Amino acid sequence: MTGRNGSDELGTTALGLSIIALLVSLIARVRWLDIIALALALYSCWRLTSKNVSQRRKENRIFLSKIGPIGQWIKNPHASFEEARAYKHLTCPACQKKMRVPRGKGKMRVTCPSCHKKFDARS
Repeated sequence: MTGRNGSDELGTTALGLSIIALLVSLIARVRWLDIIALALALYSCWRLTSKNVSQRRKENRIFLSKIGPIGQWIKNPHASFEEARAYKHLTCPACQKKMRVPRGKGKMRVTCPSCHKKFDARS
């Protein structure tokens, strides 16, 4: 595998979707899902063995930017659930930077760590 792309998030997601499509196809007896499952599995294998590493990395970066925060939930749903239960995510009205504050503290005065603007928020 020297000089090959190897496993990345896009390839792993394609393989996972392939398995899900195959299971649904077996249960629902939908033949066209078999073709989609096979195509996704072949795409994942192609990405795994591709020698054009820079292009595959570029595609993976674009994929990760498109799925955004859902990617963290896919990687570790338990940790994402605990994060959402413990913290509330806010956006600074001045610089649009995202920050988190602990939940259950009521109304509080928050200072943005980036631009140092103070604003009121409910946690």
